[in-house]
Amino acid sequence: MIDALTVAVAVTALALAAWCGFAAYRDEPTKDWHFIGMAVVTVLALIQLVVGIVLLARGEQPDQGTAIFVAYLVGSACAIPAGGLMSLTERTRWGSATVAALAVVLAVLEVRLFDIWGGVSA
Repeated sequence: MIDALTVAVAVTALALAAWCGFAAYRDEPTKDWHFIGMAVVTVLALIQLVVGIVLLARGEQPDQGTAIFVAYLVGSACAIPAGGLMSLTERTRWGSATVAALAVVLAVLEVRLFDIWGGVSA
């Protein structure tokens, strides 16, 4: 995997989590600006999905298995769109809180993806 892309997805996801968490703290639902932020994070996750599939197609293998790697890749690509959809159905502060929570989940998924691919060896 490309380490810089993994870090970029994780950092932007945490920034989105802080932003939406602050909106939830202020008792605000998700606004158009939040959806633009969700789109940026989603595009990065989709780029990572494509890069991961290309690496697998070229014959490179993750250390901990292809099936689990692909499952985490797909989960990473789906986390923020799922949060955005849920925040549209819940137009209260809890919609913002949901996006914030799923953005944190995405950051954790990125750490796990790094580990599955063969990140830092102990």
